[in-house]
Amino acid sequence: MRRKVKNRNIAQPDLVYNSQKLSKFINCLMWSGKKNAARKAVYQAFEIIKEKTGNPNPLEVFDLAIKNVGPLLEVRTKRVGGANYQIPKEVRPERRLTLSMRWIIAAARAKKGLSMDKRIADELILASKNEGAAIKKRDDTHKMAEANKAFAHFAW
Repeated sequence: MRRKVKNRNIAQPDLVYNSQKLSKFINCLMWSGKKNAARKAVYQAFEIIKEKTGNPNPLEVFDLAIKNVGPLLEVRTKRVGGANYQIPKEVRPERRLTLSMRWIIAAARAKKGLSMDKRIADELILASKNEGAAIKKRDDTHKMAEANKAFAHFAW
C-alpha cells in the first residue's frame, strides 16, 4: 500500500480561465522556467480552438481532450522467480492526469513546421475527437495491458 504524500505542491489556478488543470498543463509545457512563454502559447492555442471549433469555451475542449487521452490501465514490470513480467495495473487519477498532459505535449512537440500554439491547438482538438498521436499512445498502452492480462495474478 502506498504511503500518503505529505507535502504535495498544489498549482494555483491559472489567471484567465481559473482552472487548476490548465495551470498544471502550462507548468508541464514550460521549459527552462519560461512560464510566460508557455502561458502565451496555451492562451493563443485556446484562441485558435475557439475559432476552429466554434465553441466559445475552449476549456471544455481541453477537459474533454485530457479525459480522452488518460489511460485506464498500464503495465508495470515485476520480477518473479528470475523472469520479468509486464503486469497490467489500474492507473491512479493523479497519474492519469499527468500522463495525459505529458502525452498531449509530447505529441504537439513531435509535430514540426508550425508554431507551438498551433500544434497544441491541433493536438487538443484531435484528442477531443478521439484522434491524434496522444490517443494512439493511450491505445498502445491499453493494448499492451490487454496482451499481458494473463500475468495479472502476479499483481502486488
